Amino acid sequence: MSIESFLDYLRLERNYSDMTIVSYGTDLRKFEEFFKGLDEELDFTTVDSGIVRSWVVYLMDDGLAPTSVNRKLSSLRAYYRFLRKKKMVEADPLRKIVGPKRKKPLPSFLKESEMDCLLDEISYGDGFEACRDKMIVELFYLTGIRLSELIGLDDSDVDFSSMQIKVTGKRNKQRLIPFGENLKDSLLHYLKVRDEIFPNVRGAFFLLKNGKRMYAGRVYEIVKRNLSKVVSLKKRSPHVLRHTFATTMLNNDAELGAVKDLLGHESLATTEIYTHTTFEELKKVYEQAHPRA
Repeated sequence: MSIESFLDYLRLERNYSDMTIVSYGTDLRKFEEFFKGLDEELDFTTVDSGIVRSWVVYLMDDGLAPTSVNRKLSSLRAYYRFLRKKKMVEADPLRKIVGPKRKKPLPSFLKESEMDCLLDEISYGDGFEACRDKMIVELFYLTGIRLSELIGLDDSDVDFSSMQIKVTGKRNKQRLIPFGENLKDSLLHYLKVRDEIFPNVRGAFFLLKNGKRMYAGRVYEIVKRNLSKVVSLKKRSPHVLRHTFATTMLNNDAELGAVKDLLGHESLATTEIYTHTTFEELKKVYEQAHPRA
């Protein structure tokens, strides 16, 4: 049963798009070219799982991304389902083949110099909203709290005598985050400005200009607008500031378990992704600084 018969089946019976059919055809012919290079006597009915695995290794060694390799395997699987349906093969050589895992992208984050610029040099303007917006950016960066935790923050959650913030994270799990004198001064300044505008409003720590509690979309917009002043990252979300907090802590020799607790992660494995981020930064420094790198 030829490849063309399979492509006709996709076109006439399955109504696949022309582009998809071309892709399937290319993938199958490339695989045929590969196994014929190993043994001219082989055909699709005599290929075994070992040949398929060798092809996957060949594709990976050739620099193909896991997503591209998995797409080619998908084409091959569809063809062998067709061959089994037509009773051209008894066993599917891909039955126990597992495609390569897609590499998770490293978290986006800002450099310390960029955060210094954002907090010390960039103007946020005047008035309550400007003060609040800067306080939001600063709190994300200095505590690593989540967006949901920030908008859920109440006045009673900020303890200035103990210098700690109580946040309610995922599955209503609470944790305490310590803060230092710099953040304390910023928080007190924000409260002073806020209480001058809303002297009788108590409860939510961060307020809209109408006195209501902040909501997620508004915080997202505030962070995106202000991050755009110092970086051109594709992602400019509150979570980027959480990533920046974790990366900054590890770059300055914080213990991994401590960062895990501050972030409220259940597993150390979740926090370990930031060690890859800091290693990537280390590689960049090495490549830029070493004359023979």
